Parts: sequence; structure tokens; C-alpha cells
Amino acid sequence: MNPYQQKKRWKYLLLAFAVVIASGSLFYTSYLVRNISKSERTRAQVWAMSMRQLLNSDDDDFFNYVIAVRDSLTVPAIITDEKGEIILQRGLDTTKAYTKLEAEYKKKKYDPAYFKEELNYMKGQHPPIKFKVLGDDNYVYYKDSALLTQLRLFPYIQLTVIAIFLLMAYTAFSSSRKSEQDQVWVGLAKETAHQLGTPISSLMAWIELMKEKFNAEDDVLMAEMENDVKRLEIVADRFSKIGSKPVLEEHGVYAVVKDFVDYFKVRVSKNISFEMTGNPHLKAGLNIPLFDWVLENLLKNAVNAIEGKGSIKVEISGNKVKNQIFIDITDTGKGIPRSKFDTVFQPGYTTRKRGWGLGLSLTKRIMENYHNGQVFVKDSEVGKGTTFRIVLKNTRNDNKTKTR
Repeated sequence: MNPYQQKKRWKYLLLAFAVVIASGSLFYTSYLVRNISKSERTRAQVWAMSMRQLLNSDDDDFFNYVIAVRDSLTVPAIITDEKGEIILQRGLDTTKAYTKLEAEYKKKKYDPAYFKEELNYMKGQHPPIKFKVLGDDNYVYYKDSALLTQLRLFPYIQLTVIAIFLLMAYTAFSSSRKSEQDQVWVGLAKETAHQLGTPISSLMAWIELMKEKFNAEDDVLMAEMENDVKRLEIVADRFSKIGSKPVLEEHGVYAVVKDFVDYFKVRVSKNISFEMTGNPHLKAGLNIPLFDWVLENLLKNAVNAIEGKGSIKVEISGNKVKNQIFIDITDTGKGIPRSKFDTVFQPGYTTRKRGWGLGLSLTKRIMENYHNGQVFVKDSEVGKGTTFRIVLKNTRNDNKTKTR
């Protein structure tokens, strides 16, 4: 299992674990809410019974007992008659819940709209409790207590706080880990560049010595060997630039791409043909050693996707409206499923048995972080081929604009 698949599996396991915890919390809270809700309905029923006894009884001792029972119940409630007129209320807002007579006597605020609003809310929450007083039907409507309301909301608040905390912790740890990994990679890259310097210099000297000794200045094989050693110098230069901001210089895009394609195509199978078309006048800010690395990764990816005979087409075009340059690299390989268009750029993702899965990830980073450009899968069809697109800023159009 490659690192990308292993990381993906761990993500699914952690997500499943989080779902189990959230479900357990919601289930247990729902269990508590149901039990407390039953308890509060029992309270409302006892309150209704006490009010019935209070209104029907003449026994003073029993009257005091009923008052004590009634006042021990804290569920907000309203009693109405058959016509829906409010007779009595309990546990509502004390600044508004006065009857009209009480309001006039105590000079308090009387808000009939508040009573109506609360009654409608209670009707929507629970069915009424019916009881008779002197032969007339009365109804007790009640709503959940503040404690029960808070308990209903608690698991959602709790899970939200936990999710925010986990997200912040994950972001902090990921950022710290990424920073440490970047430092390790930068150090390793610079050390690799340093170690490559000595053998490359020796190889250049040996090539010059062989040219003089065997009079091979115009020999094709010696020229290709020299090109390979120069390519090693470029690779070492790439590694030495990792971790530092590269300098971008204006270059003709077509010429830069063609130079690399000409170098690359003689080093792959003859069963793969290359075609290059495009506008030779487009210019962009490039760091050639790093940009060649982008081309190398994309072309190698195209070659690896082709099984047997195939072709690779490189097309360069411009978009005057967006002031951009497009470089499309199209192969006739096995293609990429649409669901993997973004995944192929993830570090560690690879379909090959041997490989680290870093090529396209580095390509994306070089384009976005160093060239202020883009690289993405423009189009692909399984069994037919893939087109990768590089997007650069057209500096030649910028210069024309400034001149005008």
C-alpha cells in the first residue's frame, strides 16, 4: 500500500470513529431528553390535577396542600377554557405575564400578544391535558422547561466546539509537520546538489580530455554525453534552488519548450512520436531549470502512460482576453478517470509499482509557488489519452500595453 492510500484509509477510519462518537452522544442525549420530557408531562398533569382540586375543594387544609404541590412544579404552563380564553398561567415571563386586571392594579405591563404567542408555541410542542372544573372543560398547555431546552441543544453545541477544536489542532499540527518536512527536504536537496557538484565537474573534465585525445570534437556520441552532463548540472542547480525564491526572466516560451522536447525525445523509445506546434512569439517570466523540471515530469508521465506505440503532442497557444499562455501536453496513453483529476497531484499518489508519487506534486508546486501559474488535467478519457495544461502569464502583452 502506497503512502497516499494509507493516508486515505486513516482518514476514513478517523471519520468513521468521529461519526460513532457523534451518534453515541446524540443517542444518549435523545434518551435523556425523552425521559425528562416524560417527567415534565407528569408534572404538568399533576399541576392540572392540583388546579382542579384547588378550584373544586372547600377544605382549607387541603387547599394549602394543593397550593404547595402546585408551586413545586416549574413547568411553564397556561390553562384555557373551552373557547381558548386564557384563565391562568404559570412560569412565563414575569415582566409581561400579568392579566389585564393585575396590570392595572400593580401598574405592570400587560402584553396580550405575548400570551397568544406562548400559547401557540405550547400547542405546537405538546398535546393539552384536559380536566373538568364545575362541569366545564379546561385545558392545560405547557412547554419544555429551560433545562430541557438547553439539554436538547447541548449535544450540537458540544459537537460543534469539539469539531472546531479538532480542526484547529489538526491545522496547527499539519502546519508544524509540513514545516518540518519542508526543512528536511530543503536540507536534503541542497546537500544532494553539493554532493553532485564534484562528480559533474570531473565528468566535464574527462569529456574534454577525451575530445582532445581522440580528436572527437565533432563526434555525435561525445556531443550527447556532453548534453547529458550539462543536464546533470541543471538537475544539481534545481536542487540547490529548492527553498529559495527563484529569479524569473522573460523568455520565449516556444523556444524553451522546444529545446527541452528536442533533448527529451531522443532519450525515449522510438515507438513514441513527438509533435510540437504553437505561437513562437509568446513570452513569459520563467526560471528555465525549474520550468524544464515541470516539462520533464509531464513528459515522463506521458511516456509512462503509453504502452507500446503512441504519440505526444505539445501545443502552445495564447489567450488575449485573459493575457495567458497555454501549454497543452497530450498523450495517447491509458488515460485518467475523472475522479482522479485532482488526486494525481497529491504527494505519494502513483499507479506505478516503483515510484514515490512526487513528480506531479512537485510540478504543481513549481508552477503555483514559483511561476504564479497553474497546471491541471484539462481532459482525459480512459483508454484514449490525457491532456495536461500549463498556464503562464503572457508578459509580451503586458509590455505592449505599457508602450501604448
